[in-house]
Amino acid sequence: MKPIIAGRGEAGAADTAQVPAVRWALASLSLSMLLSSLGTSIANVGLPTLAQAFNASFQQVQWVVLAYLLAITTLVVSAGRLGDLIGRRRLLLIGIAIFTVASVLCGVAPTLGALIAARAAQGVGAAVMMALTMAFVGEAVPKARTASAMGLLGTMSAIGMALGPSLGGVLIVWLGWQAIFFVNVPLGVLTWLIARRHLPADRPALKKSRFDHVGTLLLALALAAYALAVTVGRGSFGALNAVLLVTAVFGVGLFLSVEASAASPLIRLAMFRDAVLSAGLAMSALVSTVLMATLVVGPFYLARALGLNATLVGLVLSVGPLAAALAGVPAGRIADRFGAQRMAIVGLVGMAAGALALSLLPVNLGIAGYVVPIVVVTVGYALFQTANNAVVMADVSPDQRGVVSGMLNLSRNLGLVTGASVMGAVFAFASAAADINTASPDAIATGMRVTFAVAAILLIAGLAIAVGTSRRASLDRAR
Repeated sequence: MKPIIAGRGEAGAADTAQVPAVRWALASLSLSMLLSSLGTSIANVGLPTLAQAFNASFQQVQWVVLAYLLAITTLVVSAGRLGDLIGRRRLLLIGIAIFTVASVLCGVAPTLGALIAARAAQGVGAAVMMALTMAFVGEAVPKARTASAMGLLGTMSAIGMALGPSLGGVLIVWLGWQAIFFVNVPLGVLTWLIARRHLPADRPALKKSRFDHVGTLLLALALAAYALAVTVGRGSFGALNAVLLVTAVFGVGLFLSVEASAASPLIRLAMFRDAVLSAGLAMSALVSTVLMATLVVGPFYLARALGLNATLVGLVLSVGPLAAALAGVPAGRIADRFGAQRMAIVGLVGMAAGALALSLLPVNLGIAGYVVPIVVVTVGYALFQTANNAVVMADVSPDQRGVVSGMLNLSRNLGLVTGASVMGAVFAFASAAADINTASPDAIATGMRVTFAVAAILLIAGLAIAVGTSRRASLDRAR
């Protein structure tokens, strides 16, 4: 075996030789991210068709979406930790295979119950893919290009979210509802083949660790209870929601107690002493909560306050995800060039400015008055998310990359489900209408402005966390 020589020419030649391998590895990770986000967004557009096909109520068919999201939320951290223990490449291949097979089962489901079960299985595969794609960046990509790779993954996630509704609508019209699930099959097979061929082999574990089954079960139950508490009831908060929320709090307390004494914990509680990690997770949850406000409030404002038809509402709503998709890769390069921590702050400033503009928005500015601030918000989100992920994952030890990646995805998912409930409740309360569907255009506009005023406050809180963490890191480096 030849010795490694630190000469510039040899290093450059080695880097050049590795470029195709890195690109193919990134291609498999990007496709994994695309599949998991497409699975999230494409089913929503099919809910009315599924209600007719299975002669079911909306409350019943919404479980086609909820089952997928619950599986991801409850299992994403555990999937990351399991990848750390048994090998990320092996588990990612298993996750892609589960997602692909479950997509087939969704398409051939004879009953709504079978479809919901298959969607839960699909969510299991998606949880593995989400948890391990970011964890793999540290192994597949040179450290100097980490933020660029994170930006690419963010772009693919945004593309999946933006493409899902339009692609799903076309497939349902021409091929039936089954096609929105079958479309994942060829993509899944292609992703599996590329990943198997080009992802780096798993490194042998330095020491054998046991998987924390008790901690995994407790965390999954607590997260499931919380996710259900903020999603069931479609915006109302009743006795069932309260019981679920209390169960979630009790479950988290029990989980922390078990983890403190576990020999091989699912999450090492000492990790939260790292200010960068704790701040990154908190900011990710806050920012995702705000992002959900654009999805909750946008359709009502465009349809009821601006009077747009369904086609125009869909087109305007696609502008935000499209802007995030286009900004993802440039955001990664900017973060690599100017520093990820600094660019996370810039992204938060952009989001706060956009939210503040929406909180002051007069209706007479029309579509342009809505679209411009939304683009500022979503581009700021793309920059923040890329930079924040790069900062959090930068110095994580190899044996913890999976679980930390899972925690980042969990914070994002918890922010999204919380935003759907909390920001939706703020919007309904500020609109001062018993039924939001019958509220006047002025009431809808007022609700939108108040909701984004709350969003701006949350973002300013996130900005304070980011600035404080950055100053603390600068002081630590000075010492």
